[in-house]
Amino acid sequence: MDNFENIQRLARRLVEVCTERGVKITTAESCTGGMVSAAITGVAGSSSVIELGVASYSNKIKRELLGVAENTLKVFSEYSPECVEEMAKGAIKLSGADYAVAISGVAGPTGGTEENPVGTVYICACGEGRDKCEKFKFPDTGRNNIRLTATEKALSMLLEIII
Repeated sequence: MDNFENIQRLARRLVEVCTERGVKITTAESCTGGMVSAAITGVAGSSSVIELGVASYSNKIKRELLGVAENTLKVFSEYSPECVEEMAKGAIKLSGADYAVAISGVAGPTGGTEENPVGTVYICACGEGRDKCEKFKFPDTGRNNIRLTATEKALSMLLEIII
């Protein structure tokens, strides 16, 4: 099964589980630019479970809309578990959803550093006292592949903390 098919399968399952449990979800995405939200809203019935999708590509939006602390960005950078956790919690606060997933990373082909080379992605799924934030180093197989892999992982993590 390729990334795209698995993304669709995960999105369908996520909408099904959220509908069954009566919970709402939200997304805050940087390097994926709305791919997670698009996957979810591609599922019939998703309007009953998704509250908001934010493509917070700039640090300005991370700060001003999602409430990421300036100090977090200065000390840890936008590529950090601290940043994605604040993004996710900010999206919950903004939307009133029960659960959120947030993503930030380096999809490439440029922008990588020694500490965060191309393919480094941070994902945080949180809600109702269950937080899971992880750093991933996906192979540099091209910008789109990194974004697809991050989308797949984000959907999986969100589903995991809800179930």
